[in-house]
Amino acid sequence: MNKHIIIILILFFFQNIQASEIIGIPKVVDGDTIHIKSYKIRLEGIDAPEMRQKCKKPYLQVMFLNFQKDYYCGQLSKKKLTQKIGNKPVKCILLGKDRYKRYLGKCLKGKIDLNRWMVRNGYAIAYRKYSKLYILDENFAKEEKLGIWEGSFIKPEKWRKLN
Repeated sequence: MNKHIIIILILFFFQNIQASEIIGIPKVVDGDTIHIKSYKIRLEGIDAPEMRQKCKKPYLQVMFLNFQKDYYCGQLSKKKLTQKIGNKPVKCILLGKDRYKRYLGKCLKGKIDLNRWMVRNGYAIAYRKYSKLYILDENFAKEEKLGIWEGSFIKPEKWRKLN
C-alpha cells in the first residue's frame, strides 16, 4: 500500500472519531430527544417512553390487592427532563448520527449527565441494544421502584413496534 493511501485512511479514521460539542438552551422534544439550534439530538444510550405511551402505576393497595391506573409515561418523561434542564444551557458531546440522521449525544447540564439522570430516576431505560453504559443506573431505578419502575410498562422499543 502506498503512503498516500495510508495517510488518507488515517485522516479518514480520525475525522470520523472526533466528537464535537454544541451548547445552548434546548427545546425538549421528548424524554430522549432535544433540539439545540438546528441540531436534533438523541440522548445516546437511553430509550424513553413515547409521548402516546401509557404505563401503569399503583394508586391503591388493599391487603394483597394492588390496583393500578394508566398514565402517559412518555409525557411524564418529557416533563421531568424539561424540569431538570430548566431554562439553562446544555452542552452535548455529539458522538455520531443514528439512522434517522439525528445526532447522538451525551448531554450535560453543568456536571449532571442528563442521559444518566433520566435512567437513574426511572424516566428512561438503558438502551442495551446500542449501549451498556447505563445498565447499573437502570438497575438502581428498578430496585428503588423509581419512575416507570414503580408500576408496569412495555419497553419503548417494543411499544413502537406494536403501535
